[in-house]
Amino acid sequence: MLCILKGELIKKGLDPVKALTQALHCSEKTARNKINEATALTLPEADKIVNSYFKKDKIPMKELFKSDSA
Repeated sequence: MLCILKGELIKKGLDPVKALTQALHCSEKTARNKINEATALTLPEADKIVNSYFKKDKIPMKELFKSDSA
């Protein structure tokens, strides 16, 4: 799961699934799969998320999208 991404979206007062749905123009199921890492998140998708919600933040992409599954 992408816990750091999920946590940072929650800190901003956003529902992580809805936020990804809006940023990626995808279904809720696809957004849940991306957060839970059932489906890979591509670099262009990561860019869309950063540009939508983290443009002014200083969180490195590598940290923001770090997987907590080993």
